[in-house]
Amino acid sequence: MSQQFLPQEIIRLKRDGGTLSPDHIKDFVAGITDNSVTEGQVAAFAMATFFKGMSRDEAVTLTCAMRDSGTVLDWSELDGPVLDKHSTGGVGDNVSLMLAPAVAACGGFVPMISGRGLGHTGGTLDKLDSIPGYVSQPDNQLFRKVTREVGCAIIGQTENLAPADKRFYGIRDVTATVESVPLITASILSKKLAAGLQGLVLDVKCGNGAFMDDLEKARELATSLVEVANGAGLKTTAILTDMNQPLATAAGNGIEVQNAVDFLTGRHVDNRLWDVTIALGADMLISGGLASGIDEGSAMMEQALTSGRAADLFGKMVSALGGPSDFMERCEIHLPKAPVVQAIYPKDAGTITSIDTRALGVAVVAIGGGRTRAADPVDHAVGLAELALVGDVVDKDTPLGLVHARNEEQVAQATAALQSAYQLGAATDVVDHNVILDRIA
Repeated sequence: MSQQFLPQEIIRLKRDGGTLSPDHIKDFVAGITDNSVTEGQVAAFAMATFFKGMSRDEAVTLTCAMRDSGTVLDWSELDGPVLDKHSTGGVGDNVSLMLAPAVAACGGFVPMISGRGLGHTGGTLDKLDSIPGYVSQPDNQLFRKVTREVGCAIIGQTENLAPADKRFYGIRDVTATVESVPLITASILSKKLAAGLQGLVLDVKCGNGAFMDDLEKARELATSLVEVANGAGLKTTAILTDMNQPLATAAGNGIEVQNAVDFLTGRHVDNRLWDVTIALGADMLISGGLASGIDEGSAMMEQALTSGRAADLFGKMVSALGGPSDFMERCEIHLPKAPVVQAIYPKDAGTITSIDTRALGVAVVAIGGGRTRAADPVDHAVGLAELALVGDVVDKDTPLGLVHARNEEQVAQATAALQSAYQLGAATDVVDHNVILDRIA
């Protein structure tokens, strides 16, 4: 650390639109890691960056400094490519739970470092914490063992993997600085680089349920991620996907895990979820040299899912990380249950023409399924299920969805939120969005 390191001077320089030197950035990240930079200073730095941005070189330096704040894993003993994906976050986005075991079934190794919920979006780590006994933050020895023997391990950040990001992430969540492109870029990629990957595919969400609400903003973020990752030495591509409606027909931690198990076992497969899982998996297989192109990669993914091999590996991963050995067969018994489950009906009949997807995510947070402060606990049982999607017809007999809640007050909250979030009209008013919007390499 530089002898004259003053956090407030670095904040001032960025506040005034200046360019930070590599030493500035490395010193500030070191201060985040060792707590010599206060929470208020981290928040101020995040806000200054939110408004003034960063150059590509600054973003690469920030990413690498956060990567180097802890351990960088080495997977050279594995006999296959080490691959991963990251989503920028949406509502009903439980893709990781299907994608990791499916790619593992195709010969890849997927050591997936996932995060907690951020803003109105759900976090993979919070979902997995709904599984009793599941050790979502194992030590490196167990993480490596499960990755090697099962082929995939979905965990949260351990203390020694990108610890600077772990602290920064929690502060951004509660200070309205989530949407900054360089900060999103550094947060995502520092964890992925620390995981020792050989290939990465990014799912960059676009729409009213995403942090980037229009295509150009999403493309800007995807381009930043791809350029910074490749600048830091990691082969990376990005797929832009639509988030103008929930990806799965479920939103909430345990409820999304149930949805994923239903998907993997073939009991219920959401079409949009299928399309995104196949597309991301195909790109991962290509980046790892396991498939020659999109068609072959897609076919391999479909086989992994329809054969039951992906479901088998997910069950093995859950068991190996401390969860129930019969989780795939009896997940309904193991997952937490909300005491009140109630259908929510529209005020009037009609065809769903649009959905305020962010409002659905906020509704889940409001009833306890997410956080308003970094230290808040999460209720893994509450959320929304059987959500209607654009083009569906709803009426007094066909609900907008089901709310899983603790009490009638939460039911009333969710009812008002859903009735407001869904816009109804005629079938001719429906505009269907392709779920796969673009690919950036």
